[in-house]
Parts: sequence; structure tokens; C-alpha cells
Amino acid sequence: MKIGSIDIDRPVILAPMEDVTDRAFRQLCKRCGADIVYTEFISAEALRRGVEKTMRKLAVDEIERPVAVQIFGSTVESMIEAAAVAETYNPDFLDINFGCPTKKVAGKGAGAALLREPEKMQAIAEAVVKSVGIPVTAKTRIGWDHDSINIIEVLHRLEDAGIRALAIHGRTRSDMYKGRADRERIAEAKREASIPVIANGDIWSAEDALAMFDQTGADGVMIGRGSIGNPFIFSQAKHLIRTGTPAPPPGFRERIHAAIEHLKLSVQYKGEKYGNLEMRRHYATYLKGLPKVSQVRNKLVREDGWEHIVEILLAYEVECEGYAKEGRIKEYAEYLNDHSGKLVLNY
Repeated sequence: MKIGSIDIDRPVILAPMEDVTDRAFRQLCKRCGADIVYTEFISAEALRRGVEKTMRKLAVDEIERPVAVQIFGSTVESMIEAAAVAETYNPDFLDINFGCPTKKVAGKGAGAALLREPEKMQAIAEAVVKSVGIPVTAKTRIGWDHDSINIIEVLHRLEDAGIRALAIHGRTRSDMYKGRADRERIAEAKREASIPVIANGDIWSAEDALAMFDQTGADGVMIGRGSIGNPFIFSQAKHLIRTGTPAPPPGFRERIHAAIEHLKLSVQYKGEKYGNLEMRRHYATYLKGLPKVSQVRNKLVREDGWEHIVEILLAYEVECEGYAKEGRIKEYAEYLNDHSGKLVLNY
């Protein structure tokens, strides 16, 4: 798949997710094999006003490359200004969010709302492409609802606007995250496309990633919720795609140490107070399915010192050694099969 100077065969990509794909998580996923990573989606209006919290979301590090900044907005003017600001942070490419279904985005005329206004979507894309000197891509859904699926029209409009690649989540806006992503709609778009198509939706395992490639013919696949608490999915997917054989699932040791690494990166970039607070929602996904995890999680979310959190996690690793000897540790792949489709986040 080629986007500007980036040329990667069948990349496995981290999707943009609000309050998830910050610097810490992007770098962890990169270390676990993600070929391309995206920032959280960033408000154009907040960028043009210079809101400090929003501006911090633009910071990227060399270890993350190739990395894309994703922006969303509802007007040509705000998106041009936001794109200019984003470009100064030197991402490898800029991405436009035409797919977020949430009320705070689509409800304000941005994200997936623009699927109801394809002419305006095209105008925004064309204006952003002309305003920056880096490649511009986009992410969208197959339509607003099942009575107005218009992904082929959207694809051609964005191609005409100069968009260099299109990521497609195989649901409509009205679906939110219910049901299953429609891989055939993505495949149809791929057959019509003259630009790379990235397939997104319901990739919970390496096997799902391979099936998405096989069933859609996509140039790349994008993983969102399936990476939360499981950054290993990138290396596992690439191993399966490359060799045709599955990699061993991560054991409790790998999962605990990934949580520790995520915590350290979070504290490094956000300070101890906010780094700790924002990590609290992640422990459950890293550790879920392990014995007595609720007791450990209760300790973790009450602790303010990151060093003490590390001590709790390392002590739990020792506990798990004993549980493993007793045969009480459930394989993570089995856990994922039991819980696929139950995580809901905005992206």
C-alpha cells in the first residue's frame, strides 16, 4: 500500500480512537508491530482556537512513524486552518474523519454526518488537500443508514478531491457498533477504487485480520477496539499473514508487562497524576479473564503512585505463576473469542 513516500505491503494499522490512541498507546502498539498508527481524532475548531489540551494531541515521536494525524470538522474554513496547524507537527500524512458516529461529532455536522452531504464532504477534502503539502487520506463508513448506503459515490468523490487512501468501517452511522461490519461493501468499494482501501471493523484476532484481507481484497486492515488491552494483535496478525500459521497467544506475563509498559509511557507523557488516572480504564482489559482480577484491579485504581502500581502488578504476576501451575489460567485467545464485540469506544 502506497501513501506518498510510505510503501508497505499489506499493513496492519492502529485505528484512531478517542481517549485511547495517545502517544503512550501508539508507541506500545508500534513496539508490538503496528505498521502505521493514528492519533486520536482532533477537533478542527479546538485546533484553530489553540486549545492547549487539543494541541498536545498533535505531538508525535520518531518511534511512531509512519504516523497520521486525524482531524474532524464541519466547515471548509475550520478544516483548512486545522490542517495547516496539524502539518506543522510533521505527521507523515493527514487524515480526515468522515466516520465518527457519536453525537458530539456527527451531531455537530462533522464525522459521519457528512455522509448525508457528499458534496460538502468532497469540498472539505479538496480544500484540505490543496492547503497542505503532505498526503491526505480519509476514514468513513458505508453510509448514514441502510436506506442510504453511498460508499461508492463517496469513494469517487474523495478520489476526485485528491484523497490518497480511504479507510472504510463496514457499518453505517445508524449501526453505531451493533451487528457485524459488512465486508462485502468494503470489497465492492475496493473493486471500484483507484486509491488504496483500508478495511476496518470487527477485527478481534489475527484470524479476523487475515479474513478481512481475503474477503475484501483491501490494501491494508485497520484495528481499533481489538487492540485495547491486546497490542499483541498486530504482531500476531502479521505473523499469520506472513507465514500462514498462528503465533502463540500472549501469556499472563506478557499481558502484565504490557500494562506496566503502558503505565510508564503514560506517566512519562502526562505526568504522574494524569498518567495514572488515564491508565485506570485499561487495567481491566489487560488482565481480564485472569484469576481474582477484580481484587487486583480494585487495588490498582485506588493507588496514586505509579511505582506502587508496578509493585502490585509484579506481585500479581507471581500469583499468576501459582495459578498457572494449578491450571487456572485461561488462554487469552480463548478469552477473546468469548468476549469479541463487547467493547464500545468512539472511533
